Amino acid sequence: MTNSPDINSKLPEVGTTIFTVMSKLGTDYGAINLSQGFPSFDCSPELKHLIQFYMEKGENQYAPMSGVPALRQKISEKTQNLYGVRYDATEEVTVTTGATEAIFSAITTVVRPGDEVIIFEPSYDSYAPAVKLAGGVPVYISLDPPFEIDWDLVKQKINPRTRLIVINTPHNPTGKVLSKSDLNALAELVRNSRILLVSDEVYEHIVFEGRTHQSLMMNPELQKRTFVCGSFGKTFHITGWKQGYCLAPKEMSLEFRKIHQFVTFSVVTPIQYALAKFLDQPDHYLQLSAFYQRKRDRFLKAIGPSRFKYFPAEGSFFQMLAYEAISSENDFDLAVRLTKEVGVASIPTSVFYHDRKNHKLLRFCFAKSDSELDAAGAILSKL
Repeated sequence: MTNSPDINSKLPEVGTTIFTVMSKLGTDYGAINLSQGFPSFDCSPELKHLIQFYMEKGENQYAPMSGVPALRQKISEKTQNLYGVRYDATEEVTVTTGATEAIFSAITTVVRPGDEVIIFEPSYDSYAPAVKLAGGVPVYISLDPPFEIDWDLVKQKINPRTRLIVINTPHNPTGKVLSKSDLNALAELVRNSRILLVSDEVYEHIVFEGRTHQSLMMNPELQKRTFVCGSFGKTFHITGWKQGYCLAPKEMSLEFRKIHQFVTFSVVTPIQYALAKFLDQPDHYLQLSAFYQRKRDRFLKAIGPSRFKYFPAEGSFFQMLAYEAISSENDFDLAVRLTKEVGVASIPTSVFYHDRKNHKLLRFCFAKSDSELDAAGAILSKL
């Protein structure tokens, strides 16, 4: 008889992510996959040609740990042009293996055992596990539709053990976008404190109705204490390439890189060179909001005859739909049934709450082809 390995799980409550579960279910049942957040269309041919060029040029060995200098410089220039904030390309810009690694490394950099970290729910599912692995304690603030943050409630949650607040704007899964007044309220709360911030801004270029993305770096009080995490995956339709970055003041970046070097060390070299060249043309990201607003509007028009209720997403490529007029099922059961029996896969939003709070909402990704959006809308309108 062989003994099983003695492994005491550090994350005993964590299983396979809902994104993997629903995407597999969608594949198994041949459903239209509006669940996992990735585009169903390809990236720019120019970008693929650039990677081929740099591979053939021989840029195939380890990149510098902090990222290829040309890409860090382009990120710095883009940031200054868009937000009027300058990050030193050498000391304050770090290229990471996707934004998830940037978020993990930032949390690990500053959170120590017993530190409290405020997380707004619904939240992306990587935040709390990273906090727990660092020995920190997640402090959850639950948001209800229409998902406005009550900053007075946040103030009540802050205490001497509060080390970090995690912000996500534009927000996944709700599509909510923070305003300048939100940033001012947050700045007032953290002023004269030891509190630091991690800002997940991977959908920075996807905001609607003429809104301006309010990056935390635009507020001087917040900028000096924030790790801003970004992603090329969401911007250039290359989620599978896992290309992200972290912007932070020099002292914070120095400590961040100590963690980053032992998580990833360096990111794929020819892709970094290709992205640096691709960033020479700002239209590659400046036109993204209009592109995805057309996608959002097409999906909402397609479900117009349905019994779903919604607030149009303000940003990101996700739309939440309330189904109370359609079913009394819990959201997980309904999402599974719709995938198996109806042929449209979505994400139950209760999974974004630690206590599985159920608002009877499903999240749909509209980063899909027009034909998929039209077909899904027609199906959902029959419910």
